[in-house]
Amino acid sequence: MISGAHVIVYSKNAEADRAFLRDVLGFKSVDAGHGWLIFALPPAEAAFHPSDENGTHELYFMCDDLKAEIASLAKMSVPCSKVHEERWGSITKIKLPGGGVIGLYQPKHPTALGLK
Repeated sequence: MISGAHVIVYSKNAEADRAFLRDVLGFKSVDAGHGWLIFALPPAEAAFHPSDENGTHELYFMCDDLKAEIASLAKMSVPCSKVHEERWGSITKIKLPGGGVIGLYQPKHPTALGLK
């Protein structure tokens, strides 16, 4: 039986991105050995979108109030991109210290977060 999911985000500076998740976003973690942090994530859901290529993945964190999250991140000197309104949610992007980008969005659609 599947009991969870493990997300891998590749980075040119994984150590800096781990510090960002720990120190800025406040995610709890365990040390899997030698400082290799594995983070507990908020409840999650997965979506599969059509694409001309396989192997392309994106990571979005969800929130209930995007404007409040952007303001909270700004207080920690974390810039966010301009908010884009989509049919399915309001989205901003955050550049990670390692150079990658993650999304933050407030969904406008029903979520699967409470399903078991």
